[in-house]
Amino acid sequence: MFHLRENSAAAVSAVEADVSGRGTRVGTGQRAARPSTDSLRAPDRRRLYEQLADRLLDYIEVTGLAVGDRLPSERDLAEALQVSRASVRQATVALEVRGTLEVRHGDGIYLASMPDDPGRLMELMTRRHRLPEILEAREALETQLAALAAARRTDADIDTMVKALDAMAADIAEGGLGEEGDRLFHEAVTVAARSPLLAEFMAALAAPIAETRRSSLGEPGRPPRSLHAHQRILDGIRSGDPAAARQAMRRHVKMVADIGLLRWSSPDQP
Repeated sequence: MFHLRENSAAAVSAVEADVSGRGTRVGTGQRAARPSTDSLRAPDRRRLYEQLADRLLDYIEVTGLAVGDRLPSERDLAEALQVSRASVRQATVALEVRGTLEVRHGDGIYLASMPDDPGRLMELMTRRHRLPEILEAREALETQLAALAAARRTDADIDTMVKALDAMAADIAEGGLGEEGDRLFHEAVTVAARSPLLAEFMAALAAPIAETRRSSLGEPGRPPRSLHAHQRILDGIRSGDPAAARQAMRRHVKMVADIGLLRWSSPDQP
Protein backbone atom coordinates (compact mmCIF):
# COMPACT_ATOMS: atom_id res chain seq x y z
CA MET A 1 0.00 0.00 0.00
CA PHE A 2 2.90 2.33 0.72
CA HIS A 3 4.23 2.08 -2.73
CA LEU A 4 0.78 2.57 -4.19
CA ARG A 5 0.29 5.83 -2.21
CA GLU A 6 3.77 7.00 -3.02
CA ASN A 7 3.24 6.40 -6.72
CA SER A 8 -0.16 8.09 -6.58
CA ALA A 9 1.33 11.17 -4.92
CA ALA A 10 4.06 11.30 -7.51
CA ALA A 11 1.50 11.03 -10.29
CA VAL A 12 -0.58 13.89 -8.82
CA SER A 13 2.54 16.07 -8.55
CA ALA A 14 3.41 15.30 -12.15
CA VAL A 15 -0.07 16.28 -13.30
CA GLU A 16 0.04 19.53 -11.30
CA ALA A 17 3.43 20.34 -12.75
CA ASP A 18 2.15 19.61 -16.24
CA VAL A 19 -0.92 21.83 -15.77
CA SER A 20 1.12 24.72 -14.39
CA GLY A 21 3.64 24.25 -17.14
CA ARG A 22 0.98 24.70 -19.78
CA GLY A 23 0.33 28.21 -18.55
CA THR A 24 3.98 29.22 -18.84
CA ARG A 25 5.30 30.36 -22.15
CA VAL A 26 8.63 29.06 -23.30
CA GLY A 27 11.03 31.94 -23.37
CA THR A 28 12.82 33.07 -26.52
CA GLY A 29 15.72 30.78 -27.26
CA GLN A 30 14.37 28.10 -24.92
CA ARG A 31 13.24 24.73 -26.22
CA ALA A 32 10.75 22.43 -24.54
CA ALA A 33 12.25 19.19 -23.31
CA ARG A 34 11.69 16.31 -25.73
CA PRO A 35 9.39 13.59 -24.40
CA SER A 36 11.14 10.36 -23.46
CA THR A 37 10.89 7.37 -25.83
CA ASP A 38 12.27 4.88 -23.31
CA SER A 39 8.96 3.04 -23.00
CA LEU A 40 8.56 2.49 -26.76
CA ARG A 41 9.41 -0.90 -28.20
CA ALA A 42 10.03 -1.79 -31.80
CA PRO A 43 7.14 -3.79 -33.28
CA ASP A 44 7.60 -7.50 -33.74
CA ARG A 45 8.40 -7.82 -37.43
CA ARG A 46 7.78 -11.53 -37.55
CA ARG A 47 4.64 -12.76 -39.21
CA LEU A 48 1.82 -13.81 -36.93
CA TYR A 49 2.10 -17.50 -37.70
CA GLU A 50 5.82 -17.40 -36.87
CA GLN A 51 5.01 -15.88 -33.48
CA LEU A 52 2.34 -18.55 -32.93
CA ALA A 53 4.82 -21.27 -33.86
CA ASP A 54 7.12 -20.02 -31.09
CA ARG A 55 4.19 -20.03 -28.65
CA LEU A 56 3.49 -23.66 -29.54
CA LEU A 57 7.14 -24.55 -28.99
CA ASP A 58 6.95 -22.90 -25.57
CA TYR A 59 3.78 -24.87 -24.84
CA ILE A 60 5.49 -28.14 -25.76
CA GLU A 61 8.37 -27.36 -23.41
CA VAL A 62 6.25 -26.15 -20.50
CA THR A 63 3.80 -29.06 -20.61
CA GLY A 64 6.53 -31.66 -21.00
CA LEU A 65 5.00 -33.31 -24.07
CA ALA A 66 6.88 -36.33 -25.40
CA VAL A 67 7.31 -37.49 -28.97
CA GLY A 68 4.09 -39.15 -30.08
CA ASP A 69 1.89 -37.12 -27.72
CA ARG A 70 -1.13 -35.36 -29.10
CA LEU A 71 -1.55 -31.58 -28.87
CA PRO A 72 -4.90 -29.86 -28.28
CA SER A 73 -7.17 -29.59 -31.30
CA GLU A 74 -6.81 -26.76 -33.78
CA ARG A 75 -10.03 -25.25 -32.43
CA ASP A 76 -8.81 -25.37 -28.81
CA LEU A 77 -5.46 -23.87 -29.74
CA ALA A 78 -7.16 -21.05 -31.62
CA GLU A 79 -9.36 -20.25 -28.64
CA ALA A 80 -6.46 -20.35 -26.20
CA LEU A 81 -4.25 -18.15 -28.39
CA GLN A 82 -7.18 -15.88 -29.32
CA VAL A 83 -6.48 -16.11 -33.03
CA SER A 84 -8.22 -17.65 -36.02
CA ARG A 85 -8.00 -21.33 -36.81
CA ALA A 86 -6.39 -20.39 -40.13
CA SER A 87 -3.53 -18.72 -38.24
CA VAL A 88 -3.07 -21.79 -36.06
CA ARG A 89 -3.09 -23.99 -39.16
CA GLN A 90 -0.34 -21.87 -40.71
CA ALA A 91 1.74 -22.20 -37.53
CA THR A 92 1.31 -25.97 -37.34
CA VAL A 93 2.20 -26.31 -41.02
CA ALA A 94 5.37 -24.28 -40.39
CA LEU A 95 6.32 -26.62 -37.52
CA GLU A 96 5.41 -29.64 -39.62
CA VAL A 97 7.80 -28.43 -42.31
CA ARG A 98 10.49 -28.24 -39.61
CA GLY A 99 9.69 -31.80 -38.62
CA THR A 100 8.50 -30.86 -35.13
CA LEU A 101 4.81 -31.63 -35.59
CA GLU A 102 2.83 -34.12 -37.60
CA VAL A 103 -0.64 -33.05 -38.68
CA ARG A 104 -2.83 -36.09 -39.29
CA HIS A 105 -5.90 -34.90 -41.12
CA GLY A 106 -9.04 -36.08 -39.38
CA ASP A 107 -7.02 -37.31 -36.41
CA GLY A 108 -5.07 -34.49 -34.76
CA ILE A 109 -1.74 -32.78 -34.23
CA TYR A 110 1.11 -34.84 -32.81
CA LEU A 111 4.62 -34.09 -31.60
CA ALA A 112 6.94 -35.71 -34.16
CA SER A 113 10.28 -34.66 -32.65
CA MET A 114 11.58 -32.50 -29.84
CA PRO A 115 12.28 -28.92 -30.93
CA ASP A 116 15.84 -29.06 -29.58
CA ASP A 117 16.68 -32.48 -31.03
CA PRO A 118 20.24 -31.97 -32.42
CA GLY A 119 19.72 -34.55 -35.15
CA ARG A 120 16.50 -32.95 -36.29
CA LEU A 121 18.02 -29.47 -36.23
CA MET A 122 20.94 -30.66 -38.34
CA GLU A 123 18.55 -32.26 -40.81
CA LEU A 124 16.50 -29.07 -40.96
CA MET A 125 19.51 -26.86 -41.58
CA THR A 126 20.63 -29.24 -44.33
CA ARG A 127 17.23 -28.90 -45.98
CA ARG A 128 17.35 -25.14 -45.55
CA HIS A 129 20.69 -24.92 -47.34
CA ARG A 130 19.51 -27.26 -50.08
CA LEU A 131 16.25 -25.42 -50.80
CA PRO A 132 17.73 -22.61 -52.93
CA GLU A 133 19.26 -25.22 -55.25
CA ILE A 134 15.95 -27.06 -55.49
CA LEU A 135 14.10 -23.85 -56.30
CA GLU A 136 16.76 -22.96 -58.85
CA ALA A 137 16.29 -26.35 -60.51
CA ARG A 138 12.51 -25.92 -60.44
CA GLU A 139 12.76 -22.59 -62.20
CA ALA A 140 15.06 -23.96 -64.90
CA LEU A 141 12.97 -27.07 -65.53
CA GLU A 142 9.44 -25.83 -65.07
CA THR A 143 9.77 -22.63 -67.06
CA GLN A 144 10.97 -24.70 -70.02
CA LEU A 145 8.21 -27.25 -69.48
CA ALA A 146 5.61 -24.49 -69.49
CA ALA A 147 6.97 -23.06 -72.75
CA LEU A 148 6.99 -26.48 -74.39
CA ALA A 149 3.49 -27.21 -73.10
CA ALA A 150 2.24 -24.00 -74.71
CA ALA A 151 3.62 -25.20 -78.05
CA ARG A 152 2.63 -28.87 -77.80
CA ARG A 153 -0.50 -29.12 -75.62
CA THR A 154 -3.66 -30.81 -76.77
CA ASP A 155 -7.26 -30.06 -75.83
CA ALA A 156 -7.13 -33.08 -73.52
CA ASP A 157 -4.10 -31.59 -71.75
CA ILE A 158 -5.95 -28.32 -71.19
CA ASP A 159 -8.94 -30.20 -69.78
CA THR A 160 -6.67 -32.01 -67.33
CA MET A 161 -5.14 -28.73 -66.17
CA VAL A 162 -8.55 -27.13 -65.74
CA LYS A 163 -9.75 -30.07 -63.64
CA ALA A 164 -6.61 -29.85 -61.49
CA LEU A 165 -7.22 -26.16 -60.80
CA ASP A 166 -10.90 -26.83 -60.10
CA ALA A 167 -9.82 -29.38 -57.48
CA MET A 168 -7.32 -26.91 -56.05
CA ALA A 169 -9.96 -24.17 -55.84
CA ALA A 170 -12.48 -26.49 -54.16
CA ASP A 171 -9.97 -27.56 -51.52
CA ILE A 172 -8.97 -23.95 -50.79
CA ALA A 173 -12.63 -22.96 -50.50
CA GLU A 174 -13.02 -25.61 -47.78
CA GLY A 175 -10.05 -24.28 -45.83
CA GLY A 176 -7.41 -26.59 -47.30
CA LEU A 177 -4.11 -25.72 -48.93
CA GLY A 178 -4.89 -27.05 -52.40
CA GLU A 179 -1.82 -29.29 -52.45
CA GLU A 180 -3.22 -32.14 -54.51
CA GLY A 181 -4.67 -29.88 -57.19
CA ASP A 182 -1.34 -28.03 -57.31
CA ARG A 183 0.54 -31.30 -57.80
CA LEU A 184 -1.84 -32.51 -60.50
CA PHE A 185 -1.55 -29.22 -62.40
CA HIS A 186 2.25 -29.36 -62.57
CA GLU A 187 2.04 -33.01 -63.53
CA ALA A 188 -0.31 -32.10 -66.39
CA VAL A 189 2.08 -29.38 -67.59
CA THR A 190 4.93 -31.89 -67.62
CA VAL A 191 2.85 -34.34 -69.66
CA ALA A 192 1.78 -31.63 -72.10
CA ALA A 193 5.43 -30.66 -72.73
CA ARG A 194 6.07 -34.04 -74.36
CA SER A 195 9.68 -34.15 -73.16
CA PRO A 196 10.55 -37.56 -71.65
CA LEU A 197 13.97 -36.45 -70.41
CA LEU A 198 12.66 -33.35 -68.63
CA ALA A 199 9.90 -35.52 -67.18
CA GLU A 200 12.56 -37.82 -65.73
CA PHE A 201 14.29 -34.87 -64.11
CA MET A 202 11.00 -33.74 -62.59
CA ALA A 203 10.33 -37.24 -61.25
CA ALA A 204 13.76 -37.25 -59.60
CA LEU A 205 12.87 -33.99 -57.84
CA ALA A 206 9.37 -35.09 -56.82
CA ALA A 207 10.10 -35.39 -53.07
CA PRO A 208 11.92 -32.07 -52.61
CA ILE A 209 9.38 -30.30 -54.84
CA ALA A 210 6.62 -31.63 -52.58
CA GLU A 211 8.47 -30.07 -49.62
CA THR A 212 8.62 -26.66 -51.29
CA ARG A 213 4.97 -26.95 -52.31
CA ARG A 214 3.76 -27.59 -48.77
CA SER A 215 6.04 -24.92 -47.33
CA SER A 216 4.80 -22.37 -49.85
CA LEU A 217 1.10 -23.16 -49.53
CA GLY A 218 1.43 -22.94 -45.74
CA GLU A 219 2.34 -19.26 -45.98
CA PRO A 220 -0.39 -16.83 -44.88
CA GLY A 221 -2.74 -16.01 -47.74
CA ARG A 222 -0.66 -18.05 -50.16
CA PRO A 223 -3.18 -20.68 -51.43
CA PRO A 224 -5.48 -18.22 -53.28
CA ARG A 225 -2.45 -16.34 -54.64
CA SER A 226 -0.97 -19.61 -55.82
CA LEU A 227 -4.24 -20.57 -57.50
CA HIS A 228 -4.24 -17.26 -59.36
CA ALA A 229 -0.62 -17.80 -60.43
CA HIS A 230 -1.51 -21.25 -61.77
CA GLN A 231 -4.39 -19.73 -63.70
CA ARG A 232 -1.98 -17.32 -65.42
CA ILE A 233 0.23 -20.26 -66.38
CA LEU A 234 -2.81 -22.05 -67.79
CA ASP A 235 -3.80 -18.95 -69.76
CA GLY A 236 -0.37 -18.81 -71.40
CA ILE A 237 -0.42 -22.51 -72.26
CA ARG A 238 -4.01 -22.42 -73.52
CA SER A 239 -3.28 -19.44 -75.78
CA GLY A 240 -0.27 -21.24 -77.25
CA ASP A 241 2.10 -18.47 -76.12
CA PRO A 242 5.40 -20.03 -74.93
CA ALA A 243 6.84 -16.70 -73.76
CA ALA A 244 3.77 -15.88 -71.66
CA ALA A 245 3.66 -19.39 -70.20
CA ARG A 246 7.36 -19.27 -69.35
CA GLN A 247 7.06 -15.87 -67.67
CA ALA A 248 3.99 -16.91 -65.66
CA MET A 249 5.77 -20.05 -64.44
CA ARG A 250 8.86 -18.05 -63.51
CA ARG A 251 6.77 -15.65 -61.42
CA HIS A 252 5.09 -18.59 -59.73
CA VAL A 253 8.38 -20.25 -58.78
CA LYS A 254 9.69 -16.92 -57.45
CA MET A 255 6.63 -16.75 -55.19
CA VAL A 256 7.23 -20.34 -54.03
CA ALA A 257 10.75 -19.29 -53.00
CA ASP A 258 9.33 -16.96 -50.34
CA ILE A 259 8.91 -19.56 -47.60
CA GLY A 260 9.38 -19.61 -43.86
CA LEU A 261 12.11 -22.24 -43.81
CA LEU A 262 14.42 -19.92 -45.75
CA ARG A 263 13.74 -17.13 -43.22
CA TRP A 264 14.29 -19.46 -40.28
CA SER A 265 17.63 -20.13 -38.62
CA SER A 266 18.67 -22.57 -35.94
CA PRO A 267 18.44 -21.27 -32.36
CA ASP A 268 22.16 -21.99 -32.11
CA GLN A 269 22.92 -19.52 -34.89
CA PRO A 270 23.30 -15.80 -34.26
